[in-house]
Order: sequence, then structure tokens, then C-alpha cells
Amino acid sequence: MPRKRLPRVGELVVATVKEVFDYGAYVTLDEYGDLEAYLPWSEVASRWVKNIRQVLRENQKVVCKVIRVNRKRGTVDLSLKKVTDSERKRKMYMYKRFKKGENLLKLVAEQLGISYDKLYSMLEPHIQRHFGDLLGVFEEAALRGEEVLTSLGIPEDVAKVITEVAKTHIKIKPAKVVGMAILQSFAPDGVDRIRRTLMSAYDFMKGDEVRVRVYTVGAPRYMVEVTAFDYKTAGKVLEAIGEKIAEEAKQEALDVVRFEQVERK
Repeated sequence: MPRKRLPRVGELVVATVKEVFDYGAYVTLDEYGDLEAYLPWSEVASRWVKNIRQVLRENQKVVCKVIRVNRKRGTVDLSLKKVTDSERKRKMYMYKRFKKGENLLKLVAEQLGISYDKLYSMLEPHIQRHFGDLLGVFEEAALRGEEVLTSLGIPEDVAKVITEVAKTHIKIKPAKVVGMAILQSFAPDGVDRIRRTLMSAYDFMKGDEVRVRVYTVGAPRYMVEVTAFDYKTAGKVLEAIGEKIAEEAKQEALDVVRFEQVERK
């Protein structure tokens, strides 16, 4: 993947520890062509540690935050202690997706007999806008076929090989999100009003692509379960269902305390 020469201040980066000294460590940035960066001792841990090697070891993968960039000298300083657990987990998850997507695209480039950079440049305008990341290109191709690529103007021969590689190496697990609505009615026909409101959730079903299930865990709590091929789609559908339920509940004169996503499976 074509990479920027230097990261920006505040960016989270994945680094490999190369050398550990008493007062810091030199690392290489995996996403920047193994660019060397420095991690000072003062930025290693928020707690006191007797020896820096209690935290760092050679060849260890770490997630750091960029705290200084000298573009004239081409130097980068990092912090390990400024990275939260949630930031570290999210960054490593995205990095693993990037590496898998990169490896699959290398297979495609090899089969097509073109360079990786040329192939990536062909896909780059569509990656963030339509697929989220590089691995998303292969996930969508595995789910929906090469038409999802050719519809964007990607050549048929390229789309065909991407789809073949995707169907060989990608195993899609359905994404499931669950929301909870709290609905109440003191009208004589309140049960029917609530039922009609909840049934509106089924308007968002789309065959096997989006499935919806509504069930109760005990009045006034009602669960709405949405299953789709990816979390982005499932989340958007659940959000739309929440808005629809709020609209229907208003027409039925119900009391909607809240509707929110409560679980992701």
C-alpha cells in the first residue's frame, strides 16, 4: 500500500520493538515502511517500573501514539503510556484487517501479473467510500459477487480475480446487533398498540441480507434483533428501526422511554 512518509501527531501507530535501552527504545513503524521511531523512557509507562524491560522486549508489537514529528529531520517520537486499552484494541483490530487485506491483494496482483501498488491505486478511490477498508473489498466481493466491483468501474478481469480470491479466503460470519425499546400504554387496547408499533420493525427485512426478530423480555422491555452480513449495515438498520418505532409509538400515543443498542454479537 502506498504510505505517507511520516505519520501525524496524535496518530495511533503499530510498532515493532527493535532495540531496548535503559532510557528508551527504538522501534519501527509497521504501516510506514518500517520507518524508525523513538520511544523515550518517560513515555513507556504511567506507573513506575524498575526496569524498562519489564514493559518492552525486542520484536514485541505495540500500539503507540505519535507525540512529536520533525519533518525536516524525518524523526518521530512516540508514547506508549498515552494509549488507552480501548484505543490499543481498536487499533490492533484495524491493523490485522489491513494486513489480511494487503496479503489478499498481493495474491490478486500476482495472479493478474501487475504490481501491488498499481492494483491498490485502482481500488483506492473506492476503499473508504464504499468498503471501509481494504479487507472490506474482499468481504463485499465474497458476499455479493464481482458485480459489486464492476458497478464502480473496476475492470471485469480484476473484479473476477478479487472475487475468486475472496471466496477462497474469506469466511463471513453474520453480524448481529440487538436494541431494546421500552414501550408502555395504559389504553384499553394498549397491547394491540404496542404490537402494531413493534411490527413496523419487520418493514426493514430484506430477504437473507437483513433479518429482523422482535421479542419481549418482559413488558415494558422489548428486544429488536437485526442480523446482516456486516456490523455497519446491521447498525444502520437498527438505528432506522429505532426511529421508526419512535414515530409509530407517537402515532399510537405510547410512552417510549428509550430505544438503544444493547448488544453486539
